[in-house]
Amino acid sequence: MLSYILRRFLYAIPILIGVNLITFTLFFVVNTPDDMARMHLGMKHVKQENIDKWKQNHGYDRPLLFNSEVSGLEKFSQTIFFEKSLSLFLFRFGNSDSGRDIGYDIKQRMWPSFLIALPTLLIGLMINITLALILALFRSTYIDYWGVVICIILISISSMFYIIGGQYLFGKILHLVPISGYEDGWMAIKFTILPVLIGVFSGIGSGTRIYRTLFLEEIEKDYVRTARAKGLSETLVLYRHVLRNALIPILTGVVVVLPTLFMGSLVMEAFFSIPGLGSYTIQAINEQDFSIVRSMVFLGAFLYIIGLLLTDIAYTVVDPRIRLS
Repeated sequence: MLSYILRRFLYAIPILIGVNLITFTLFFVVNTPDDMARMHLGMKHVKQENIDKWKQNHGYDRPLLFNSEVSGLEKFSQTIFFEKSLSLFLFRFGNSDSGRDIGYDIKQRMWPSFLIALPTLLIGLMINITLALILALFRSTYIDYWGVVICIILISISSMFYIIGGQYLFGKILHLVPISGYEDGWMAIKFTILPVLIGVFSGIGSGTRIYRTLFLEEIEKDYVRTARAKGLSETLVLYRHVLRNALIPILTGVVVVLPTLFMGSLVMEAFFSIPGLGSYTIQAINEQDFSIVRSMVFLGAFLYIIGLLLTDIAYTVVDPRIRLS
């Protein structure tokens, strides 16, 4: 197990380097440091001395990949790539182009994102799996038919409708929860209830339909017919056999959303004014703060790789036939 985990971490290094190189290329080849300086200075006719001063203050005055003016290893270390990109592997995010400590901002903003994403994930999983089991139990009946129809209708509706409709109904008309905003401590609950409910409800259609398909595939297999032949009830067969064997593809789907536990939801946080990492990224894009965007892209890739590793380990729990060596 330990050697497997170590190998997976080693496999992740080239992936992170590739993500880093692509991000660096997009930011510094498509937009040169001079272009970045002009965008941040916000002036049509910027003097070159102002551009040079901005680049010097923000660490963009050095060569991109190779510094021919120095000797030894400093030819590579005294570059923008080494200072701005490779330092991310040590989780040294540095300062944003506006002068803020990115690492501090991430530590502060990850918790609001976590408070929204974790309940949405867990409650959504329980509801979707339960509804999918019910549809599988009553397969080929009117309950199954109309359940699938409702799921398709829910999938067809944009998430923006749920957000705006939820704010209008529960916030403006019923006055049950605030429309937007955030407070620290226990008061954060009243600001996160509505985003969580909307996140869960908007995912019911797609989640239930996917899990229903997984369960129906398992129902047609030989071990299910054997379990029925032993006299087990259909409910027990679904819960004890079908659900357990369908957990592997379910876990695979869950890993896709694991980074959002800390990275946040871009749209949800923006509409509800939640100071999480999602709104942090949107704000950085609007302000063209490339240091923050680079850091968030790297952090998202790292969390996704960690999620893949945790999923592989979880496979051994739900399926004893799988052994990691």
